[in-house]
Amino acid sequence: MHVLDVTHIEKNVCDSIIGTLLEILGKNKDGIAARLDLLNMGVKTDLQSKYGQRHTRLPPGPWNLSRAEKRAVCNSFYGMKVPEGYCSNIKNLVSLKDSRLLGLKSHDCHTLMQQLLLMAIHSVLEKHARYAITRLLFFFNAICAKTVDVSKLDKWEDVVVTLCLLEKYFPPSFFDIMVHLVVHLVREVRLCGPIYFRWMYPFERYMKVLKGYVQNHTRPEGCIAERYIAKEAVEFCTEHLSEVNTVGVPSSQKMGVSKPLSSCAVSLVDRDLLNQAYLFVLENTEEVLPYIEYV
Repeated sequence: MHVLDVTHIEKNVCDSIIGTLLEILGKNKDGIAARLDLLNMGVKTDLQSKYGQRHTRLPPGPWNLSRAEKRAVCNSFYGMKVPEGYCSNIKNLVSLKDSRLLGLKSHDCHTLMQQLLLMAIHSVLEKHARYAITRLLFFFNAICAKTVDVSKLDKWEDVVVTLCLLEKYFPPSFFDIMVHLVVHLVREVRLCGPIYFRWMYPFERYMKVLKGYVQNHTRPEGCIAERYIAKEAVEFCTEHLSEVNTVGVPSSQKMGVSKPLSSCAVSLVDRDLLNQAYLFVLENTEEVLPYIEYV
């Protein structure tokens, strides 16, 4: 059985939404070809291309943002502040000059689909188009949760209705294979469990580590192999020689604490005081409270 890659499904859907709303070159699903699809299908005649003597005019659709609205969306992304480690610095991905988002990685798209995009479009777009996008964002938020309520899986099947709503307000070219695969994500959860056990973020982070090993770009595989073997050898020797006294390397006599910086003092804490500190932290940790009440 082939397991769907939820990470890149979410990324491609996010790229399609952002690219269409902000009209990013190469990711925009709207254009003359998309409007010709409307003509060939005989639908949405009010959105079909208007041909003039010199220019071809594309009537604005429900998915089109005005210049001021694009600027407002980009300014909202530019001014967002998130906790450290939550995602990359969104400010560095925003181009205010031409109102675009550039260089989005897969985890950036994940955070956009989970929370940030919902806040950015709350005051733009038509009500019905915004409602359809919001439903899709809520679906990804629910299906990527760490805990899955099996009784709600039938309700999540309503994502089919959500895609039908998007078809009413977005061009036909928006609905490529990646958008279609969203329909099968609930089935994946039924068969394989929560999504976070299967997504690709840990592997992509480790690929960044391997890419950092490359020094000679004409032989990247050899650089990665040699650096990896050297790293494994050093870690093995470190673990094997952990109990051996080093020769020529000064060691501290104070429980491994090196010389303090200026205006600092090193104090040795006895075991009883250390246990009191551990107990204080545990008693004031929210995750531990249910166990304390149970006892």
